[in-house]
Amino acid sequence: MKSILFLVFISVAVGQTGLRKDRQLLVDFRNDHDSTPFKITQATERTLLSKVFRRYLTDQDQCKADFDASNGDDRLAAARKAGQMVPSITDMATGSFTAAGQTQTAYVIEVSECNASHADNFGTKRVAIFSGQQLIADVDADFMRDIVRKTDLNGDGVDELLMRSGDMAQGTLIEMATLVSFQNGRRRVLQEFGTVVEDSCASGFKGSTSKASVLYVPRVAQGTMPKLIQDNYVASCRNAKRWRFVSTGMMQ
Repeated sequence: MKSILFLVFISVAVGQTGLRKDRQLLVDFRNDHDSTPFKITQATERTLLSKVFRRYLTDQDQCKADFDASNGDDRLAAARKAGQMVPSITDMATGSFTAAGQTQTAYVIEVSECNASHADNFGTKRVAIFSGQQLIADVDADFMRDIVRKTDLNGDGVDELLMRSGDMAQGTLIEMATLVSFQNGRRRVLQEFGTVVEDSCASGFKGSTSKASVLYVPRVAQGTMPKLIQDNYVASCRNAKRWRFVSTGMMQ
């Protein structure tokens, strides 16, 4: 009887730690909350930003207090058109993003339009792809501000990016993730994961918990884009979190 229970335990443990032979761990959001630091000189950043934006500001103090874009349908777009923004590069990755066999760098840009509020997610985010000093693609990133992983899941030589957005409000951290490609210079959403982290431990509210997803790559035929498996876990707000599996699929 003890042998049977031991085998059941091993089977469950293997299934929840990514050791199963039919899947491979891609990212564990229970542990991965921080983006990888990167270094870029101010001179390089200014050169790159100047190729993306015709004009921009270098300090929030330069924003016009009387700038009014209320007459436009898109206030943030009006601010960008007027050069009322203070952009900065927040992340980067090297790879082949628009076509196979290329040496390219994808830069994530936090546009920081002047007077963008919390409701505006403090401004739009963009991905600019360069080949050397040449701008190859410039696309809206749908507020995704971090690169979690670079992948080539179907082995076609064109890299995808798993990207993440995040927000903290009233002591609750929310992170969302999306897998995207930029083949032919266009942003294409390959898979939406919705919320991958919901941590209310800092709120101090009774019953607060930490929820997080783990993403796996299933084994599929070469050349096939797999649908990633999303397993979700919950833990109490103790110092040593004990995670409990709750569901597969998008977090409820």
